[in-house]
Amino acid sequence: MGMQIGGSQDDESLNSTINTTPLVDVMLVLLIIFLITIPVVTTSVKVKLPLEPNAPQEAKPENIILSFNQQGQLFFYDSQVKNSEDLKDKLRRARDAAKRADKPQPEVHIRGDMNSVYEPMGRAILAIQEIGLTKVSFVTDPTTP
Repeated sequence: MGMQIGGSQDDESLNSTINTTPLVDVMLVLLIIFLITIPVVTTSVKVKLPLEPNAPQEAKPENIILSFNQQGQLFFYDSQVKNSEDLKDKLRRARDAAKRADKPQPEVHIRGDMNSVYEPMGRAILAIQEIGLTKVSFVTDPTTP
């Protein structure tokens, strides 16, 4: 009774396949690490957006500019808007003027004071939606904080 040490004499019995078990083990460990770390990265709730630095964009003359001051008063370009029906009327006229001139739908740029209340902005966005304008953006200060 003896034990054979060393290679076998029969070359036909060699296993030439690649053992992928270690590769699968490493990939599973990496998958688990990523699954654990992703929720930590995405749960940051602290927000202070108005001073976010961005690239300044040129204002197009066809853009509609709505401004809110600190007291929540709404301005359509430079004229104060009294109520939501007045705003809807001005938005309709701007939308219809763009249609008559065969221009694309105007963009509505909302410029809100950093300390402004949000309720008037919400009412303005509702009026914008009711008119059928879909391109709405908030303007921030492009300077670096």
